[in-house]
Amino acid sequence: MVDALMARALRALSRRDPAAFRACVAELAACGERPGDRLLPARLQEAATAAWHRGWQPADVARFTARTLGARHRRLVVDVIAAESRAYPAATTDAGWRGQLAALDARVWWTRDEELPRGWRRREGADRAEVLACALEVLHLLGALPRLPKIAPLPGEPSAAAGPVDERMLAKVRALLAKAESTEFPEEAEALSARAQELMARHSIDRALPAARADGAAAAAGPAGRRLAVDAPYESPKAALLTVVAEANGCRAVWHRELGFSTVLGFPADLAAVEMMFTSLLVQATAAMVRAGARRDAGGRSRTRSFRHAFLNAYAARIGERLRDAADRAAQAANQAANRAAHADRAAVGLDGAEGPRDAPLPALAARDRAVDQAVDELFPNLTRGRARAVSNYEGWVAGRAPGDLAGLAASREIADRRR
Repeated sequence: MVDALMARALRALSRRDPAAFRACVAELAACGERPGDRLLPARLQEAATAAWHRGWQPADVARFTARTLGARHRRLVVDVIAAESRAYPAATTDAGWRGQLAALDARVWWTRDEELPRGWRRREGADRAEVLACALEVLHLLGALPRLPKIAPLPGEPSAAAGPVDERMLAKVRALLAKAESTEFPEEAEALSARAQELMARHSIDRALPAARADGAAAAAGPAGRRLAVDAPYESPKAALLTVVAEANGCRAVWHRELGFSTVLGFPADLAAVEMMFTSLLVQATAAMVRAGARRDAGGRSRTRSFRHAFLNAYAARIGERLRDAADRAAQAANQAANRAAHADRAAVGLDGAEGPRDAPLPALAARDRAVDQAVDELFPNLTRGRARAVSNYEGWVAGRAPGDLAGLAASREIADRRR
């Protein structure tokens, strides 16, 4: 009977019939605690497992639940994820997956699963019907999740060996970006962000060269993926900002407009750099936008939304230009250094006209770009490019480009201590 009532409640949600749903919840609440409290946690865990097989990951599910249903539903789904994760030994779980569980604080704080609904009621200060409604809404959401490309191994599946991320480099980048976020001067913020970009680009080059020399080793540590939130308001210019940051760092971003996130594909160290840079630039752009203030037209009507939409679009466009310039400078400097080293090698052995043994970084970077493009084609075979929404506020566009235009961005010196 409980199973049949739950099925009826889910059908009512699918039909968008709130009266029928409330009636089913009331009947379930009247059935007593034991039958429903045993069945509901099991159904929710099964739905979470099915979501993983449709390409979703723990952070995706928690984020989409909060976006679609609310904070209480998110807390419930995090508990469901924690319960479901007990089935997988930590040794068989990908490090990225474990990191998401830790970030969500997904942990089992109850003794037995049949006690979980009672624990939810105490924690949320809600009655039985409210908790049942919340759990059924989460169950319906999980069952209706669309299929996504699989970007990481599921728990229990073997994971490809990914090269280690240089935590010292990431720490330097974080420090530069933290300074950029804390300053009130746009010129200084842009210069610090550009230095961070050059450092990340140089690190990517340093990793590309040995991978290109290792016959077939690069394939074992090929492109990976991660999903980054693109939250309201102004999702379109935020997605554009993520796109330009990704492309400047040898990655590609695919925006899932209806789901509130983008899938970013690239090599692991580059993905970490993209996430840091995008998060920091979003903070900087938002602060600059708020400082620009509200806007009204001659008739007193608010034009703040169109102003801010144009501001962020212009900021993304200008930052894209600056980040590409910074990445290009790093590549050219590395190429010149390789040419000088090759010339020194030739001179040392008296082969002035012969080809030297040194590797130039540009072909290695091009090979990585091709690998990322191939991964995009395989995961998104029907990918289409859409046109950005038109910008209707010229004042906002000019204001958004100003922080980038004012900055010198010719980072005063190259990043020192390049690896030879």
